[in-house]
Amino acid sequence: MTAPTVAARRRGASAIYAGNARSVMLRGWRATASTNWLVMLSGFFEPIFYLLSMGIGLGALVGNVEGPGGHEIPYAAFIAPALLAVAAMNGAVYDSTWNVFFKMKFSKIYEGMLSTSLGPFDIALGEISLALIRGALYAFGFMVVMQLLGLNLSWWALLAFPSVLLIAFAFASFGMAVTSYMKTFQHMDWINFFLMPMFLFSATFYPLSVYPESVQYVIQALPLWHGVELVRGLTTGVVSVGMLWHVLYFAVMIVVGLVFTTRRLRALFLD
Repeated sequence: MTAPTVAARRRGASAIYAGNARSVMLRGWRATASTNWLVMLSGFFEPIFYLLSMGIGLGALVGNVEGPGGHEIPYAAFIAPALLAVAAMNGAVYDSTWNVFFKMKFSKIYEGMLSTSLGPFDIALGEISLALIRGALYAFGFMVVMQLLGLNLSWWALLAFPSVLLIAFAFASFGMAVTSYMKTFQHMDWINFFLMPMFLFSATFYPLSVYPESVQYVIQALPLWHGVELVRGLTTGVVSVGMLWHVLYFAVMIVVGLVFTTRRLRALFLD
């Protein structure tokens, strides 16, 4: 029985969501644990290497830099929260882009899933939850390293973990939505083309003030910059009501990503 045939037998909300996203997430987790665990583990160490080489190594030469609120903080404490946001982003983006692309275009897993009672929203929510778990694992491990190195400068850092979960959720939702429009591996290269500049220029390694004013406006429109500012403010203890703007930014990303992913999966496999 084909996916469109199953969809035709269902009506209304049941054609979109069967309330079983958990099965999609568990299937993906088991597959990752059995075949891709080494790749997953390598992604955990990447931000740690950046922190040790630039935060600790280069930081010995740089000394203190201007942090949130104009306070002077060690360079390692400046880039560590940025790398924490990057760790959450990378973990979420990998699962919601390359893994989803392979399942969608080559293994045809989604077509099989949609031939059951599962709907496109089950698949979207399940895959995004899997990406969220990966981002959360990367972020938690990195936060432990930060704590051991004394780079969490405030008790507000306890809220950094739920913040990076929000960041991971947003990137996973948006990443899957974008991937649903990709047709070839060459198209997927555009994701890396966008992520690398965002990683380098989102005030990750340098304060925003070092850039020309016109460039600052572009940087402030990037999602990673909002994540860096949110996490950096929490780990350094410089907290303000204005940080809710960053939370709202990611909430919008989540909603837009979920809506577009669900509609796209339905258009590809059910209509």
